[in-house]
Amino acid sequence: MIKGYQEKVLNLYDKKRKNNTELLKNRKTEIYSKVPRIKQIDTTITKSFIDLSTSAFKEIPNRESYLSDLKAKITDLKVEKSELLVQYGYPMDYLNEIYECKKCGDTGYIGAKRCECFNKTLVMLYYVTSELKDILLSNNFSKFRLDYFENHRFNDMGSPRKNIEKILYKSKEYIRDFSSSDENLFFYGSAGTGKTFLTNCIAKELLDKGYLVIYKTSDELIESLKEIRFDKDKVLEDAIINCDLLIIDDLGTESDTDFTRSELYNLLNKKILTNKKMIISTNFSLEELMNRYSERITSRLFGNFTVHKFYGEDIRIKLNLKRIH
Repeated sequence: MIKGYQEKVLNLYDKKRKNNTELLKNRKTEIYSKVPRIKQIDTTITKSFIDLSTSAFKEIPNRESYLSDLKAKITDLKVEKSELLVQYGYPMDYLNEIYECKKCGDTGYIGAKRCECFNKTLVMLYYVTSELKDILLSNNFSKFRLDYFENHRFNDMGSPRKNIEKILYKSKEYIRDFSSSDENLFFYGSAGTGKTFLTNCIAKELLDKGYLVIYKTSDELIESLKEIRFDKDKVLEDAIINCDLLIIDDLGTESDTDFTRSELYNLLNKKILTNKKMIISTNFSLEELMNRYSERITSRLFGNFTVHKFYGEDIRIKLNLKRIH
């Protein structure tokens, strides 16, 4: 787990417990005001538990009988309390401890093992960090439409549908083997051919499995790298370098400067050396990329990534034309 995320999750659990304690306190104030007898019962039960826990340190004649009577008294008081709550229109557990997760008592752990709710909370944080939470409501495999791709030859290539079927199959393999593979994906092709949509589909599947995915356009990425370099933002650096998957969208739209080329190379190199996976997409052709970037950058893009070409008509334009008509 990226350092800092466990602390964030545990802080969330701490807030939950404090909130639950406050809610329980308010419930008790409400009930004690309406049914004073319940307050008396709670006070007596608390005193009885103290007597029970300290009995081992006292000289008590007929100890077994004393303890049995004390336990029976506590049980009777609890029954009376439940009956009073129901009588006044409240559920029997209205004054019980309040937990969102009853399995772990909102601690996030059952013994030394993480509770299921811990992982769900972690995924929620990852979604926020990824900056993809809203877009993934519509960009996911359940919304992926093969019929948007032409089933006939396109220019001098095969059919876009057959091509996307192959890429889709490889993408699902990528998700399946994510934990055991060091594969990176490189999607290139003209605008509107499904690169970003498919990337987002992959991102959602991996986020739901509990992987930290971070999405940046190439321009946003360069701005982040400036913050890391000049503002010494260690938290941002840790997230970008050590996330399970870094998505860089629209490579080539960032400003073309010495800083950009140097930092992009350094980032690619670090991610590749530490086996932290990436998906990069671009509207540029391979030739255009070779003209734009240095050989050491393109050698990493073409040598350390599985390259997939997207082609076909611009789906966004087709859909907009349908809406107009």
